[in-house]
Amino acid sequence: MQTPLHLFAKISPKADHFGDAKNAILGILRATREEEGCFRFDVFEGSGNDVCLYLFEEWRDDDALSDHYAKDYTKAVFENYQNWLAKPVEIHKFYSVDKV
Repeated sequence: MQTPLHLFAKISPKADHFGDAKNAILGILRATREEEGCFRFDVFEGSGNDVCLYLFEEWRDDDALSDHYAKDYTKAVFENYQNWLAKPVEIHKFYSVDKV
């Protein structure tokens, strides 16, 4: 059995586009969670002066994540990020080493 792929993403919107970025992610939340290879897709926002959004995701494998990136709704969010973000999205992929 293959170990699921976990992903942590930090999204840094420009201050005047924080709401746009947040609403865009929330707008694809249900569809993303319903994707066959998606086990988890959670959205968080920073506290205090932290104006970033954070995603914690769990996917069946890299192919499932690639399928997600190919969806029209995901591509639309990434396209809007071109204007909304202060810097590129930071993405960290990892696998669990805890087999218990």
